[in-house]
Amino acid sequence: MRQTGRRIGYRHLPATAAAWRHPLAALLWAGLAMQPLAAQDAPAATPPLRLTTLPSVQVNASRLDIAPFDLPAALSVIRVAPAEAGQAGINLSETLVGVPGILARDRQNYAQDEQISIRGFGARATFGVRSIRVFMDGIPATLPDGQGQVSQFNLDSADRVEVLRGPFSVLYGNAAGGVVQLWSADGTPTPVTTVGVYAGSNDTFRFGVDTRGTVGRVDYNIAASQFLSGGYRQHSRVRRQSANAKFNIDLGKQRKLTLVLNRLSQPVAQDPLGLTRAQVDANPRQATAVASQFNTRKSTRQNQLGVIYEQQLDSADALRVMAYYGRRSIVQYLSIPLGPQKNPLQSGGVVAPDTRYGGTDLRWTHRGELASRAYEFVLGASADYQRQHRLGYENFVGGTLGVLGAVRRNENDNVNNVAQYAQWYWHFSPRWSLLLGLRHDDVRFSERDFYITARNPNDSGHVNYLATTPMAGLLFRAATNLRLYASFGQGFETPSYNELGYRSDGQAGLAFNLRASRSRNLEAGAKWKITPALEFDSAAFRADTSNELAVATNENGRATYQNVGSARRQGVEFSLTGQLVGDWRMAAGFTHLQARFRNGFRTCTGTPCVAATTPVAAGARIPGVPDNYGSLRVEHGRDLGWREGLTLTGVGAVSVNDTNTQQAAGYGLIGLDASYTLALGASTRLQLSARLDNLANRRYIGTVIVNDGNGRYYEPGPGRTWLLGANLTF
Repeated sequence: MRQTGRRIGYRHLPATAAAWRHPLAALLWAGLAMQPLAAQDAPAATPPLRLTTLPSVQVNASRLDIAPFDLPAALSVIRVAPAEAGQAGINLSETLVGVPGILARDRQNYAQDEQISIRGFGARATFGVRSIRVFMDGIPATLPDGQGQVSQFNLDSADRVEVLRGPFSVLYGNAAGGVVQLWSADGTPTPVTTVGVYAGSNDTFRFGVDTRGTVGRVDYNIAASQFLSGGYRQHSRVRRQSANAKFNIDLGKQRKLTLVLNRLSQPVAQDPLGLTRAQVDANPRQATAVASQFNTRKSTRQNQLGVIYEQQLDSADALRVMAYYGRRSIVQYLSIPLGPQKNPLQSGGVVAPDTRYGGTDLRWTHRGELASRAYEFVLGASADYQRQHRLGYENFVGGTLGVLGAVRRNENDNVNNVAQYAQWYWHFSPRWSLLLGLRHDDVRFSERDFYITARNPNDSGHVNYLATTPMAGLLFRAATNLRLYASFGQGFETPSYNELGYRSDGQAGLAFNLRASRSRNLEAGAKWKITPALEFDSAAFRADTSNELAVATNENGRATYQNVGSARRQGVEFSLTGQLVGDWRMAAGFTHLQARFRNGFRTCTGTPCVAATTPVAAGARIPGVPDNYGSLRVEHGRDLGWREGLTLTGVGAVSVNDTNTQQAAGYGLIGLDASYTLALGASTRLQLSARLDNLANRRYIGTVIVNDGNGRYYEPGPGRTWLLGANLTF
């Protein structure tokens, strides 16, 4: 695995079309070339068109052979259709309309990735995804330290997204306040290729191609895309290329091998930074002055290979082995002024981590009977590692700003996570079923410091976090179309290297004094199939967290963290999804959530701040979490001809800091879209589409940067935007 990983590893390629001279690009064109070969054995047929109603699919989030309707947990399965339902495949947030509990917000800042929270977990993330486990085709997209991202998701090849919320999530280990999994579609028996082109406001352009088919015992799904945008705000240009390839190989004798290759290349992603309230009021499209002065920006390269082997040993036992390797390299230019960098303990204004990561998961599944009632048992173990070489540089040379300067940090930041887990599902009576789970994690952080000077001592060190997290769920089949359930689970979350990176006392080294957060999760819910194609789900939940992490200091452009006692996230959520009457479909989700600190503590306000002296009262709102949010999509139409859609999104006001002295107002947005699909032949379809977002051209704050030390909390969302698209399927 290591040798294979090195072959597809990160390479510095010029940011031109030559960047596509890569094995995944070759795979794409190889897949296109396969089609005529497969077509010799398969007659021409009308390609299968994606339906907007929720299909019957195998759901993998539970690790059990249980339909979502019979799982004692809140699980949403969303069909991904980039060419339909107003989706363009640009952002994951497009696919999550109507899903309760989860709040996915496009920052309009591709240097920081999308902001995703589930029931209030993850809202403090200033970049990427925190407190939520992310997977892609069953392979972790969250590093062992708990930091994840969704930027590598290629939605052209996707089949569905699964969103798991509540106590069951804790069985995924560190930082599992919720789970988001993207699954690529399998190859089709008859080759199908889709080419899509989109263009819209703010110089936005996206091109994507996906080809699926079967050759002998191998089915394939290969996709690649390129996305360009000038950005809604100044200094927010982005160029992103991604590719994904999945191959299912039937080895015979109930054995299957799956290969998944993924590549992300984002050579340019400018960062406009946040704005103060006064700046938003003056001009929401502006960038902070220091963003231009230091040319704040980020470049990212990631390559990943995953292998999954599955074998049905006999009628009762099955084996699954997964292994993966990847490399993610980032260079990010920050706006830290020159003055603070004179401090010998300051690590500079350029962050350059190069991360190699990988792991394996071994799982055995057994099905049998106990007291003449069926049960399913899962026993597994996993090991994941993260080897990060982190460099820091000054962001200036002489009087020139925004360039790579002298080295100020050089260290290895490593993480190892070893875990064992077990799940047992027992249908112990015709109406009752029980689900039990247990997981044990051993997460070890270690730092080896190579940047040692007379005024910057050796600050190498290590810390271990151990956790055993149980889970239990009980489900009652009240009627053929009604399920009632209750569940309980205990979870934990270690600090990531982002939070461990700086000590609050200003000394060199990592903040190894930070403790892992612990949570107790309760949920009670109901699932009602109003009709076979229309389902209503509801859930009440509570998560009590101890050792909650919050900001301790903001000084010299760096934030440090502290454990501040307990917090509570509680609320209710509702969803209604499926087919209405005739050709009408809908997906609606609403969440009411109260996220509060239960203990008072002291925090920092302003910059510089060398000690936490400002009181935060017990009962203060956790920043970044709205009390109410929801979304609705209503759609009408068929596979051929016209299809029209209406999307409504509403988000309540959010506090932007721990002291609750400032907040971003709530907002409601309206989107309209329409498409027309026509048949150009027996196996060819052309779809033309148009979309308007923020129809009322409302000013609003799309996302917030919680506890920003400079008071630049606000990231404005775009005004009215349009997008035109064309998709050819043949």
